[in-house]
Amino acid sequence: MLAIDTNIVVRFLTRDHEGLAQRALEILANNDVFAPVTVILEAEWVLRDAYELPRDDVIGALRRFCGLRRVTIGAADAVGRALNDAERGFGFADALHAALSEHCEAFATFDKRLANMARRTGRADVRLELGARFRAGSKAREDS
Repeated sequence: MLAIDTNIVVRFLTRDHEGLAQRALEILANNDVFAPVTVILEAEWVLRDAYELPRDDVIGALRRFCGLRRVTIGAADAVGRALNDAERGFGFADALHAALSEHCEAFATFDKRLANMARRTGRADVRLELGARFRAGSKAREDS
């Protein structure tokens, strides 16, 4: 099995460089490959941020990539749950952090948006941990 880097995933999905896209296709066609969870996380960020692709397009492309016959994804169940949550409005990174932490009692965050989204979608395992003095109007950054 051959482990692959984010750039192979991105070139395969975007086909923005003919030579590298062709090489990525050859690698994926001729090898059983392993994409670590970190590669999927980085690929989502690159496609959404650097390529400025819409979130739904990125999630769909990653879902198709993860389903390729010769591709094995690290923490595949967690990635699948994170893709599902991203389709429901979660940021992919936040959803992946929470999915990878499901064996824990809860996922604590200072991110109000994440906690509110979790509450609205029934993810009781994500909880806001600001404390009373920060809930009462602090100017401290409360995201990320």
